[in-house]
Amino acid sequence: MKSKRNPVLCPNGQPISLADLPPTDSTRWVWRRKAMLVAVVDGGLLSLEEACERYRLTVEEFMAWKLDYADRGHEALKIRRIQQQRLRRILSHACERMGASA
Repeated sequence: MKSKRNPVLCPNGQPISLADLPPTDSTRWVWRRKAMLVAVVDGGLLSLEEACERYRLTVEEFMAWKLDYADRGHEALKIRRIQQQRLRRILSHACERMGASA
């Protein structure tokens, strides 16, 4: 007897399937697409590796989306890449200074 898998839900609560995913040549990642891809991987429709290969993402980039979404919801996914890079640089420099003064 096969077990029935629970449906994977989009951030808006609607069921999602692989057919609902963005095209594989997507280059513009709005928060809805990011959240949808996180839901698909979390729900087991795609593995992390499959998702990264399909959309030419790094594991680090995907995991950043996942952690941001888990921590702060969809608003965190609206941050543009340049803003994320700037924030990472600032945090990196702050951590270096704290380590040097300790």
